[in-house]
Amino acid sequence: MSVEFKDYYSTLGIARDASDRDIKKAFRKLARKFHPDVAKDKASAEERFKEINEANEVLCDPEKRKKYDRLGADWQHEGAYHAPPQGARESDVEFHFGGTGFSDFFEQYFSGASRYGFSQETSSVSPNRKSPRRGHDIEGDILVTLEEVMQGAIRSISLQSTNRQTGKADTQSFQVRIPAGVTNGRRIRVQGHGESGHDGASAGDLYLRVRHAAHPDFTSRNVDLYRELNIAPWEAVLGSEAVVQSLDGPIKLRIPTAAENGQQLRVRGRGLPMGKDGERGDFYVILNIQMPTTLHEEERELWEKLRDTNLLHKV
Repeated sequence: MSVEFKDYYSTLGIARDASDRDIKKAFRKLARKFHPDVAKDKASAEERFKEINEANEVLCDPEKRKKYDRLGADWQHEGAYHAPPQGARESDVEFHFGGTGFSDFFEQYFSGASRYGFSQETSSVSPNRKSPRRGHDIEGDILVTLEEVMQGAIRSISLQSTNRQTGKADTQSFQVRIPAGVTNGRRIRVQGHGESGHDGASAGDLYLRVRHAAHPDFTSRNVDLYRELNIAPWEAVLGSEAVVQSLDGPIKLRIPTAAENGQQLRVRGRGLPMGKDGERGDFYVILNIQMPTTLHEEERELWEKLRDTNLLHKV
């Protein structure tokens, strides 16, 4: 099965020499436009959102971006194969995922998971003698939105297995439960959906490693959620109130007097689910004091008056 090259710079609409800030800005703009919760055509928007997330996953990571830039014209020959771990046997079958949110190009070059399948060598039986052998376990990545993490979800997955010697392919489809509160990096085990066993032995398992999809407004750290809030200088000095949107509804927030730039305001129990007992992580609002970039004459006079008043107090 051929792998299609992905032009991540084109996906985000940026130049190859774009800065980290340019990448972040482009991602947020597109993610807000194509987020499935706000787009009118949800089906096409969902696919576009996944493409944007994949591009962001690679380009916002310095090491992955260096590797991507290094691929160039030789992308088909660079890093395409993951060697088996020491003491493991490699499968003759190559696997391709569908419904995980990541392309084969990403899985092959940037996931770090195996699309070939490995299992520990434990049998001492001669290779020429047939004996039951359990199928290999295989690994892949699955892109999960924060909304799915909040509520839990059922994902339809397809898995195509291709024998690299004969070219024979077989596709199986099944559903995977995404548990509420699943953390970034956790592996979901799908029993019996790895490589088929031999001579009556059981099939291997499939392990899907969760990747939290980047969100235009929220970031996650384990079960805690974070969001930036822009405030005016006078709101930081005098204090204020604001309504902040969380993943599951608005929150009325009090901004304290003399607030500092980067200060985090904690709202207990409004993060991601922690378990079956209803406990949740926390929600953190990060204050971002926005200084004016242009001043009208009246505004300048008021700032100058404030400056002069402050100087009088220092005398």
